[in-house]
Amino acid sequence: MIELDNVGYSYGGGELLSDVSVRLSPGSFHFLTGPSGAGKTTLLKLCYGALLPTSGVVRAFDADMRGLDRDQMAMMRRRIGVVHQDCRFLDHLPVADNIALPLIVSGRDMAAESGNLRELMNWVGLSSRADATPPELSGGERQRAALARAVIMSPDVVLADEPTGNVDWEMSQRLLQLLIELNRMGKTVLIASHDLGLIRAAKREVQARVLRISNRRLQLAGADL
Repeated sequence: MIELDNVGYSYGGGELLSDVSVRLSPGSFHFLTGPSGAGKTTLLKLCYGALLPTSGVVRAFDADMRGLDRDQMAMMRRRIGVVHQDCRFLDHLPVADNIALPLIVSGRDMAAESGNLRELMNWVGLSSRADATPPELSGGERQRAALARAVIMSPDVVLADEPTGNVDWEMSQRLLQLLIELNRMGKTVLIASHDLGLIRAAKREVQARVLRISNRRLQLAGADL
């Protein structure tokens, strides 16, 4: 699905990541850990082409991202759903329209997709909030809306950047279960998180590989997690 081969990334004259190699295989489940500022968000951005490496190669679906033109990059990104840490929405639009934005931008027939949208909103528990605007949502509802928007195009890969960072434990468990369900449907999942409790909970249900960024490099975390 996505492969980083000896990837490095420098920013502002300093090296943030060095010699990073990892392969996100179809149907795999990964956690990405490390202290704040270690480069977790940067690594996720490299995985979906928001950043290009300063050294090494990033491949998505067997294509070198450096060789993709704008249209090819846009098509590739449709196969990758991203749950951003800051959960940006258009505050003047209702939740349902915010979730449906990727469909609208890609030119899908919204009448034909309405059933899928309703089913997805029910799946994340937001059916009753379809007409609410983003400022009216709680933190947990915003995170669930962000997850729904990330997967509405039925991507092959889901990348989630600290998806439970602003919610309580009960809600974090609910969000985790949604991501586990996606994985059981065959989706490749990569979650950036510093929450060891969440990682332990996931490892009881799925074969999750835990990766840690330390000293600019990516390492396989210990079995004690």
